[in-house]
Amino acid sequence: MKILIIQTAFIGDVILATAIIEKLKQVHPKSEIDFLLRRGNESLLQRNPFINKCLILDKKNSKYRNIFNIITEIRQQNYDYVINAQRFFTTGLITGLSGGKTKIGFDKNPLSFLFDQTAKHIIGSGENNYAHEVDRNHLLIASITDVNPAKPKLYPNEKDINQVEKYQSQPYICVAPTSVWFTKQFPENKWIEFLDKLDNTLQVYLLGAPSDSEACDAIIHKTTHKKITNLAGELSLLASAVLMKGSRMNYVNDSAPMHLASAVNAPVCVIYCSTVPHFGFGPLSDISNIVEVNKNLDCRPCGLHGHRACPKGHFKCAQQIDVQQLLANL
Repeated sequence: MKILIIQTAFIGDVILATAIIEKLKQVHPKSEIDFLLRRGNESLLQRNPFINKCLILDKKNSKYRNIFNIITEIRQQNYDYVINAQRFFTTGLITGLSGGKTKIGFDKNPLSFLFDQTAKHIIGSGENNYAHEVDRNHLLIASITDVNPAKPKLYPNEKDINQVEKYQSQPYICVAPTSVWFTKQFPENKWIEFLDKLDNTLQVYLLGAPSDSEACDAIIHKTTHKKITNLAGELSLLASAVLMKGSRMNYVNDSAPMHLASAVNAPVCVIYCSTVPHFGFGPLSDISNIVEVNKNLDCRPCGLHGHRACPKGHFKCAQQIDVQQLLANL
């Protein structure tokens, strides 16, 4: 059985889609699985023993030509199943024109009429209507597996372990302070307040992409905590996951580092600002803690994804979180 999984969104989306790989290999161990993702995310799957080949879509340079080229490449592979874990036009087009014998995707995709099978994608409107994205993704393959979803998983190797070994000689915590979206991000002043209250003997590592290094430096310069190191941009994604796995606790936003923690079962404390856990993108680690504002705000959540700025201008969903809630999970 030859299978293509499509997920060309962001880092967290790819990590959550690895649960599809895990389940397919459990039920169909002899299957050959390829994965289509966006350029820049391929390092997440480079160690995965269950992936035959990663196909890479470059969305930034000559996007439409690259879409045509990837469709041509996919059609040549004669896939038995093409499984689209996204709900957007581009991947719907790729799926519809893939030539796959069975094309599966979500009913919310605008080109779902081109699919052979569809699954519902329902985002909960409250805690009594809760489904995780891993569960929603599993609906795509339930007809060829069973009713029990797998968990996402990444596969760091010895190189990744060696990259962080020098940082693990003493107890430490990791903090990933930034997010692509401002309103998903615990504010700088709140991180500083949290760090200032830590025992000064505890080592802290700040994690993030190269673009996050400046924000991490700003935090270091303003906190009174002494044992703090900026590793933003210094580690690969898989090496970051290894460091998180060995941490006493990982403090993250509702963003990609949370999913890194889930994929290696690292302890995690997730701070939710404008978004909420019942959207279905929460942590899956055995030790998972959620921190959010204790007051009912009629403006929260203000959307499924974050915003560039608080729509109300006050950002109470973040500023009114007590840092003692974070400290209680250490």
